[in-house]
Amino acid sequence: MDLISALLMAVGAAFSLLAGVGLHRFDDVFARMHAAGKASTLGLLLILLGVALRLSELGPVLKVGLVAVLAVITIPAGVHLIARAAWRAGTELADATVFDEVSQRRFDEF
Repeated sequence: MDLISALLMAVGAAFSLLAGVGLHRFDDVFARMHAAGKASTLGLLLILLGVALRLSELGPVLKVGLVAVLAVITIPAGVHLIARAAWRAGTELADATVFDEVSQRRFDEF
């Protein structure tokens, strides 16, 4: 069980690291928010699952489960609100962006 727990925490840490790399490397705020929302949430959930497997009492496991549920609810919602505010503020899209699904505008760069 300790090996599975350690493996889950290592994979979760790798996803969190990839989220950080995505925040640094992606071109615009919308791609960065995608990395922050998806990979970091999955990384946190894997780390919490690994921690829950190492715990032996029900109380701490339920607390870890509550943290996981709150993270699944709040992280994507927060990322969505940040991306929506950036779009409404007129933030520039990356050059590689071909289609803006929010405003339904087609760009001619493609």
